Amino acid sequence: MRENKIRGINMIDKLIEKIIAMQNPTCVGLDTDFGYLPEEMREGVSDFSAAAARITEFNKNIIDSVCDVVPSVKVQIAYYEMYGFEGVKAFYDTVGYARGKGLIVIADCKRNDIGS
Repeated sequence: MRENKIRGINMIDKLIEKIIAMQNPTCVGLDTDFGYLPEEMREGVSDFSAAAARITEFNKNIIDSVCDVVPSVKVQIAYYEMYGFEGVKAFYDTVGYARGKGLIVIADCKRNDIGS
């Protein structure tokens, strides 16, 4: 239990260090609904697998655009789970890609928070 607590503190310390280094406290939300994608990315998509692949591609474009100016991204899992296994894979791939670009990733996996 103590090890997890220490690891959490270290992650917060890393986030604070990145915020200070970049002089930017912005966290980009990747709450990516398929409907947010440009029309040309939505065309021809007829199943969960294709939708999830396009969402991942869209997220990678955003990550590439912001990784030099923001320290972190927040990925909201509910937007991905609606696409089943393929959506969860898109979530996982998005998290991995963002980490690979040096971003701190906050996984927003809370439940029942609407209206509270």
